[in-house]
Amino acid sequence: MANNMILPAAYRPTLDIRSIESAIKDIKDYFERCLAEALVLQRVTAPMFVRSGTGINDDLNGVERPVRFCVKEDGEAPVEIVQSLAKWKRLALARYGFRCDEGLYTDMNAIRPDETLDQIHSIYVDQWDWEKIIRPEDRTLVTLKAAVDEIYGAICRTEFHLASEHATIRPILPERISFITAEELCARYPDLHPRQREQRICAERKAVFVIGIGGILPDGQPHDGRAPDYDDWTTPNSDGGCGLNGDILLWHPVLERAFEISSMGIRVDPATLLAQLEIRGLTDRVNLPFHRQLLAGELPQTMGGGIGQSRLCMFFLRAVHVGEVACGIWPEEMVRQCQAANITLL
Repeated sequence: MANNMILPAAYRPTLDIRSIESAIKDIKDYFERCLAEALVLQRVTAPMFVRSGTGINDDLNGVERPVRFCVKEDGEAPVEIVQSLAKWKRLALARYGFRCDEGLYTDMNAIRPDETLDQIHSIYVDQWDWEKIIRPEDRTLVTLKAAVDEIYGAICRTEFHLASEHATIRPILPERISFITAEELCARYPDLHPRQREQRICAERKAVFVIGIGGILPDGQPHDGRAPDYDDWTTPNSDGGCGLNGDILLWHPVLERAFEISSMGIRVDPATLLAQLEIRGLTDRVNLPFHRQLLAGELPQTMGGGIGQSRLCMFFLRAVHVGEVACGIWPEEMVRQCQAANITLL
């Protein structure tokens, strides 16, 4: 909330507001090209809403409410604004005839009304959603790490490009991203909350991929929430933990905090889907259209994720509030605090 905002002393934006708007477009255009080339992805058009009751919409941690409305000219059929496209992308790969080692990406615009409003979260979410077909035998940590390295390389190239265009922005990312399991973090910092663990490791290494998000750790709690029907967070991995998914974290130099840029992973196969639904007590979902198709073997094995567009812009421009790079609605007290701290909200 507004009272918990980090307000750096004597903060000054790296660019004026019109230059920021130009830089946002430059960042998005340049990174999008790098991402598509690195992962062999084709851009496709994505929905802003999907039909309710199909199992396609992402329920995130299972408690967030999607925005729902009825379509008058379709018999008042209920639809939902997407919260992410994790499951829709897998359907699209099958429907559009993509082959192994090919993939898609799209601009995802979501509304999450239950999102916490603070300086890095908004009810409006924009990200690049991507998905790629892999072979069943490639459901391994090696495959996951290779994709992370490609994405991180695209991030680093974009940072160097932006620095070449603006003298006020200098590259700070390390040459390589570090990998660590959630179990290893838990063992290293047993008395800390998961967010504090991320803070410690990211302050040390500056760019980290935390492996295994969603499963229960030795301390009895998950590192973070994950829905049971897209990422695999139960399969044992070769680094000694469980899960074939994770988060990319960068160290934000102005906020001085771990900064999540991407959530991604290898997707569930039929056996993993059933196991994870059982763990969460959600086996009734097997009757939903998406889940029936997956269990019937009608959908390809994939990996994919989302990369925050405004988050990436915040990081590259060293902004301290997401409202500096994306329009949103903020509590009045937060707006007053931003004005007093020289933070210009779009």
